[in-house]
Amino acid sequence: MDEQLHSLTRRLIELRMEHADLNAMIDRLAEQAPLDELALRRLKKRRLALRDLIAQLELTNEPDDLA
Repeated sequence: MDEQLHSLTRRLIELRMEHADLNAMIDRLAEQAPLDELALRRLKKRRLALRDLIAQLELTNEPDDLA
């Protein structure tokens, strides 16, 4: 069980790093003169999916308060 918790924590860290990278990419893309709206939309959609996955894993990672 401890290994599962450790791997879940590691996965959360990796996802948060990817989310931060996407934020930086979105910011850079938004500053470009000919705005690529399709690419920007795709990156934002991926960022949102990552955020949802992170939230879901965080709920799984938290110990039960009622226990």
